[in-house]
Amino acid sequence: MANYVKPLQLRDGDRQRLEAMVRGKDTSASMGLRARAVLLAADGELNIRIVELTGYSEPTVRRWRNRYAELGIEGLADAPRPGKPVVIDELALIADTLANDGVPPVELGISQWSARIMAERHGISFASVARIWRRWKIQPHRIQTFKFSTDPELETKLRDVVGLYLSPPENAVVVSIDEKTQIQALSRTQPVQPMAPGQPLEHTHDYKRNGTTTLFAALDVLTGKLCASDFYPKHTNIEFVDFLDQVAEANPGVELHVIADNYATHKHQNVRDWLAANPRVTMHFTPTSCSWLNMVEIFFGIITRQCLKRSNFSSIPELEASLRRYIANYNKNAKPFIWTKGADYLLGKMKRKETINTEH
Repeated sequence: MANYVKPLQLRDGDRQRLEAMVRGKDTSASMGLRARAVLLAADGELNIRIVELTGYSEPTVRRWRNRYAELGIEGLADAPRPGKPVVIDELALIADTLANDGVPPVELGISQWSARIMAERHGISFASVARIWRRWKIQPHRIQTFKFSTDPELETKLRDVVGLYLSPPENAVVVSIDEKTQIQALSRTQPVQPMAPGQPLEHTHDYKRNGTTTLFAALDVLTGKLCASDFYPKHTNIEFVDFLDQVAEANPGVELHVIADNYATHKHQNVRDWLAANPRVTMHFTPTSCSWLNMVEIFFGIITRQCLKRSNFSSIPELEASLRRYIANYNKNAKPFIWTKGADYLLGKMKRKETINTEH
């Protein structure tokens, strides 16, 4: 048979090394595949079978067999390329990437670096730029948002809220409440095309607006369940007081600690009057521009991804009914969100960011 060759003879101890290369996380994919081809050859597999298992061409299979037979495992490494080797000034590349706060020069007319543009700029390969960026953990394509809090009571409020998460009072209930405003009932202008093998779900880029609603939600920090939720056309202090009534009714006869953001509606005189009439309820406010401290925001992110993102609603009642079904099912299997970062850690991280911003 044309493809028949004798099983490849391995050197002493090489089988274990080759098997480690196939499994090893520190081995490149190309080296792992070459090691697998050699092992298959040592097991007596025909070249044509090794082609099927590795995706190599038959000449490539023969090359790696011969390279191993001649040089051993060292022969599986890439041979030196002809010509003068390319010298990469890695530090110059990194400095160029990070210069001007990572923003490319104005004359280039681009807003962010790509590996291909940087490769052309430095006369090296795209793969070299990508490899160096990975090594230095630089990701020009990513961007994160931030906002420094100007709240004069930042530390006091942060310690108060984080303390409730990490060490809640005994025989008391801690809830995180907020409003998810302007939830739109959107319907696509044409029927959605269903998903099929090799074909993702498709919908039109345009849609019809069928009104908006506001979801008020109260998350029980201990259980992770929503102890109260309701929908309102507006989100003024009137609706907030009405929702506080619902939260209090859902947690009767216990000391109740309510975490909310610094929104003016939450501090309205009507709210203060309600709190005076309900002394078992204590409000705790997150610092200005620190709504991420409000745990119910995590739930809002989940319901957006799992219920709202790809749905179609022809009316507000249809939208609200869908959200109610989601909340009912969510509560059946809800688990608490575990807060792990202490106040000192968070304050230190915020201060470091402010220091870096000031230095710039």
